[in-house]
Amino acid sequence: MLRLTLRSLRAEALRLLLSTLAVVLGVAFIAGTLIFVDGMRSGAYERAGAFDRHTDLGVYAERQPIPAALVDRVRAVDGVAAADGELTGTGGVLGADGRPVLGYGFLAAVPTDPALRSYQVVAGRLPDRAGEVALDAPTVAQEGFTLGAPVRVGGTGAPARPYTLVGTVDVAGTVRDVGGPFIGLTGPDALAVTGMAGYGRIMVAAGPGVDEAALATRLAAVTDAGTVVKDRRQILDEAVEDAVRDLRQFTMVLLIFAGVAVVVAGFVIANTFAIVLAQRTRQTALLRLVGATRGQVFRAALLESALIGLVASALGVLLGAALAAGMGALLPRLDVPVSGGLTVTASTVLLSLTLGTVLTVAAALLPAWRGSRVAPVAALTDAAVQPGRPAGRLRLAAGGLVLAAGIAALLGAAAAAQIALVALGGVLAFLGIVLFGPVLVPAMIRVLGWPVRPLAGATAGLAVANAVRNPRRAAATTTALVIGISLVSAFLVGGRSTKDGIERSVDAQIGVDFVVTGIGGDLPAPLAGELRARPELGVVHEERTAVTDRIEVRAAHPVLIGRTLTAVAAGDLARFGPGTVLVHEELAAARGWRVGSTVTLRGRPFRVAAVVADDTPVAGGTVAEGHVLDVVDDDFSVLFPRERGYLAEIDPAAGVGAAQARAAIETVLGRYPTVNLMDQAAYKKMLTGTVDMLLGFVTALLGLAVVIALVGVANTLSLSVVERTRENAVLRAVGLSRRRMRAMLAIEAVLMALVGALLGIGLGAGVSASAMALLNRIGGDFHVVLPVGQLALILAVAVVAALLASVLPARRALARPVVAALADQ
Repeated sequence: MLRLTLRSLRAEALRLLLSTLAVVLGVAFIAGTLIFVDGMRSGAYERAGAFDRHTDLGVYAERQPIPAALVDRVRAVDGVAAADGELTGTGGVLGADGRPVLGYGFLAAVPTDPALRSYQVVAGRLPDRAGEVALDAPTVAQEGFTLGAPVRVGGTGAPARPYTLVGTVDVAGTVRDVGGPFIGLTGPDALAVTGMAGYGRIMVAAGPGVDEAALATRLAAVTDAGTVVKDRRQILDEAVEDAVRDLRQFTMVLLIFAGVAVVVAGFVIANTFAIVLAQRTRQTALLRLVGATRGQVFRAALLESALIGLVASALGVLLGAALAAGMGALLPRLDVPVSGGLTVTASTVLLSLTLGTVLTVAAALLPAWRGSRVAPVAALTDAAVQPGRPAGRLRLAAGGLVLAAGIAALLGAAAAAQIALVALGGVLAFLGIVLFGPVLVPAMIRVLGWPVRPLAGATAGLAVANAVRNPRRAAATTTALVIGISLVSAFLVGGRSTKDGIERSVDAQIGVDFVVTGIGGDLPAPLAGELRARPELGVVHEERTAVTDRIEVRAAHPVLIGRTLTAVAAGDLARFGPGTVLVHEELAAARGWRVGSTVTLRGRPFRVAAVVADDTPVAGGTVAEGHVLDVVDDDFSVLFPRERGYLAEIDPAAGVGAAQARAAIETVLGRYPTVNLMDQAAYKKMLTGTVDMLLGFVTALLGLAVVIALVGVANTLSLSVVERTRENAVLRAVGLSRRRMRAMLAIEAVLMALVGALLGIGLGAGVSASAMALLNRIGGDFHVVLPVGQLALILAVAVVAALLASVLPARRALARPVVAALADQ
């Protein structure tokens, strides 16, 4: 049986080529992900301690920043050779043209003691005193800065001012390489620029021969209660954990999409073996006739699938290594910091080979079992014309019930306010399509084929008849396509609906011409005051919130306050101003406040100007829904002087044009490289840009699953052509032209692809509609918006891919002479 199995593989290598390709692509996705991530992980381990090469101990802040005075106390501890405070935050650099250097600016306090310095200096030196700065080498080269020249640096705590550039450093591939400039300052300068009240940690170098455990005990004795002392092993272990935490999440996301591709490949393989083994009915019966047992036939089929899976998996590993190399070359071009080369481990290779082989064998189990049930008498029949068995009543009944349950779950998710019901409904609906497919898919093929009949006549009728002659096969082929397209459609519909909801929210809540946002952090402390001082600007409102006494206090502007309120329950908004508050009705009812009541906030009395209703959710998790009040900006600054916001809304003064107002804003912002000015349209684009990027990423990953499914369409059509060799020859003998033969196969492929695409789009849109209804109920203004153009593009791609998939089967059908094809057994 082994020799016979190997001979069958050689004889039918072309038949199994496309199914092998499905395994290759699925395994390549898995292997490529693991190889790429292993490379990044090895790089993460290597760079985790890059800035702690000379750090023996560290004093870390747990809740509050570490004051500078504590650094001096630590230096004085017996056994400490050097100690320096370190913090990391956000900063910005003004380029040679006076504009901010693009990208997130990573600012760090650089140790001034040589015993603690671990930076790789490219040119010059590290800052030793106040007023000096070191930048990363690429920023210096890009902007044309020279050592000794002034460079303007600013941040959240202070506007840009000149610092002397004393050196350039190499931080590429480290945790401080985040795509923008790296800024190294001395500790006091870093505190001033970031506006932080203290350091994040104190780096400590022990003296020669000092016992580090004993030194840690002495440090703990002089430090504050809100700090913790860590030894070198803890520091490095936590650095490694921080370095790989995000990488671990990234790996899980990639593997989820890889799993989708593998599942699709499994459908394709199972369908392929079902067709191939069905076409071997006479051969199998002859083997049974000459003495082969059912067990031998079953094991031979599984051996064949295992060999195919092993070879395809090996090719998939090679292709995966190429994919990983391509990702490593592409991501840096997209300004995504990537470090580490390709790392091919034995575990990755073994896992990929095992996964591909097991997947192929598992997909072949049911077809192999069915093939082993062939009776010896089948050798006397013509297997080529045996009709496909219809689906059993139990399967169809179960499919109908599961499909109905899935639809019910999707419809009820919003009412139950359970996101899990959305996922459950999508899974059940898909399983219902799989089980009910042998009835649903042929019916849809007949419906879609009806408009084609007037155009293609008998050719279309033959295509429809061929497509539905084996309902199980048609259902299995289209189901593989449903998986990928439903997921793509769900993300497209969900993304477009989310973008539309964000845009409506901006229209409702941002009623101004200009918006200033912080880049990677809050707005600088003096910025709002400087903007208010400009006569060209009429409204300047910095959005800020704080929590006190289990109440969320919001800064508000009297001109803008009415845009988020749904109703005024009592009082008058016109009376809202300094010394007054607007109390939301839930809070007023809970505290017994009404118009004219006195409210005390942090020891200051305020009078209630109005009781209002607002559907904006609270930001603080410790605050009950509706326990909110609003105060004017100046009062908020007095109550919470250190609270900053990430966004400021600005309107021109009366009679001032938009261009003049923008120029005034830009004049102020020229001193703040960590902020960004946008009009309302640009602000919407910024908020929705993340959605677009995510959609592009997801669509690219799911595209492989769609490609694998289309490979399945081509494979099914190709194997069906082999099965219908004599039938096609008869059609050609009675006058069917070569052009009509190609058209018949093309129509058949298009119909199967269209059914899969339509089912996938319907399922994906349904899942997104359920999710949007849930979000709308929870809070927000979310409704389903269908991206008609993108969904139409999916259908068009499916049609074009199906037409291409029909080319090789048509060539095979027309390759053999009619007489030879008629004699085919």
